[in-house]
Amino acid sequence: MPITMEPQYLDALVVGAGFGGIYQLKKLLDQGLNVKGIDMADDVGGTWYWNRYPGAMSDTMSFLYRYSWDHEDLVSYPWSNHYLQGPEILAYLKHVVKKYDLRKHFQFETELLAAQWNEEELRWVVTLSTKEVLKVKYLVTALGLLSKTNFPAFPGLDKFAGQLYHTARWPQNADLKGKRVGVIGNGSTGVQLITALAKAEEVKQLLSFQRNPQYSVPAGNGPVSTQHRKHLNETYDQVWDQAKNSLFAYGFDEELNRPVASVSPEEREHIFEEAWQQGNGFRFMFWTFSDITVNEDANIAASDFIRNKIRQTVKDPEKARKLCPTEWYARRPLCDSGYYEQFNRENVDIVDIKTNPITELTATGIKTADGTLYELDVIICATGFDAVDGNYTRVAIQGRNGRTLKDHWSKMGPTSYLGLSVPNFPNLFLITGPNGPFSNLPPAIECHVEIITDLIVRAEKNELPKAAIGTNGYTNGYVNGHAKSHTHGIVEALSEAEQEWTTRCDELSSKSLFRRIDSWIFGKNVPGKKGTTMFFFAGLGPYRRIVKEILDDDLRGFRRF
Repeated sequence: MPITMEPQYLDALVVGAGFGGIYQLKKLLDQGLNVKGIDMADDVGGTWYWNRYPGAMSDTMSFLYRYSWDHEDLVSYPWSNHYLQGPEILAYLKHVVKKYDLRKHFQFETELLAAQWNEEELRWVVTLSTKEVLKVKYLVTALGLLSKTNFPAFPGLDKFAGQLYHTARWPQNADLKGKRVGVIGNGSTGVQLITALAKAEEVKQLLSFQRNPQYSVPAGNGPVSTQHRKHLNETYDQVWDQAKNSLFAYGFDEELNRPVASVSPEEREHIFEEAWQQGNGFRFMFWTFSDITVNEDANIAASDFIRNKIRQTVKDPEKARKLCPTEWYARRPLCDSGYYEQFNRENVDIVDIKTNPITELTATGIKTADGTLYELDVIICATGFDAVDGNYTRVAIQGRNGRTLKDHWSKMGPTSYLGLSVPNFPNLFLITGPNGPFSNLPPAIECHVEIITDLIVRAEKNELPKAAIGTNGYTNGYVNGHAKSHTHGIVEALSEAEQEWTTRCDELSSKSLFRRIDSWIFGKNVPGKKGTTMFFFAGLGPYRRIVKEILDDDLRGFRRF
């Protein structure tokens, strides 16, 4: 596209070309709006474009890690295993873009540099890395929960003479054959990467630099039978209805009424074993018993079961000791394809960097506090992301009065109303913004896209409220009790609605053992970042019901002008 300094007027700009950006672009085009999508990558895929490291895999079953709105595609698109590998997900998203002819509406290798709300024009003035300037009525960000890389600030990063990679920026030409490889980090990405590298039997040595041992259960991956796929195709409507109305949309009914103490020790072990054999981290944590994440004794019972499995699997007692977690079982639940088994290999080992931290990188490797130098050819940082708000605070998005999102979030941490709208940022919509539902991502993304689309449709039609005050007492953009004559198609969250939603999310997580762990779910994986609640922990089904009540109650909590 030729570079021009003349502003281009659009109805909407969608930032991001992953699951959220693709669907949002389609929905707004379906409304007849003039829409453009942009992404800094050179193709679609979002998170899955960047995360191409060996072993990258969804932890959601294949039949739910996709869009629900195209029934023909659900029953006809091929997939062969219970879980999708990263390349398969990328191919699926490209297929959807091609099927609906969306590529011509995307502009790639284009980054959002700044966006400023213009009160006179009632538009966002957007500056792109191509030096183009857009003036858009609606700005929708689909930046992803997990996309802003968290690169560790170890001294000497620039001194290392070997190859230094981050899993979220994996080079296509990476060659690890015969190399001494160190992996820093052992969250979901680290577990997948270590498993894949060890199984490939190509590296000379593989060291896991581990700060916190993980509780991981088998994924239960394997081929999908013809009979299973046939039954699924015949019942897909019911499958999606169950998923969207459940807590986490993982395809099983969460256990709501069976605490650990309600069964005998023998029955408890049987239930845990059944979940272990079936596979999936969310299933083990939430299908087995109702109180694992809130009751200490229940959590200990689950933790002990997994630790025993680790000891049974890992033959070297010292390796097993290092791999056994000592914290609460209260992080995002992981699953794997044979992670613990890989440590039975002689060339795979663990370095405990919690008791013996990394002090620096040298030209030849990693040095720890006890003075040991681990000589390496390749260092891979599987150190995760500055989750939820990281991509927003690095961009100058200015609302009213010149305040940026970073300013707005500086005291309380990232907040929003319903995870998608922020006071004083009119017509800015965040797909999976702070305090959205904690669940399987594609259904949560779909939910947000459909809410945002509904709000934009109402704004375009100037559908004014019928009452000056919603049932909860929020005023909805009225002056002296009378509706303004023209809304200009603007939607914005009220400050009091954001505060109430933030309080509600905080209270929902207050009794959770998740609060006691330093993890990305509460923003505690990034040094200096304020820890705060960043999800609606009641799950997707309850979230959808609450949002429906809000939309039916005259857009309660939203101001229109």
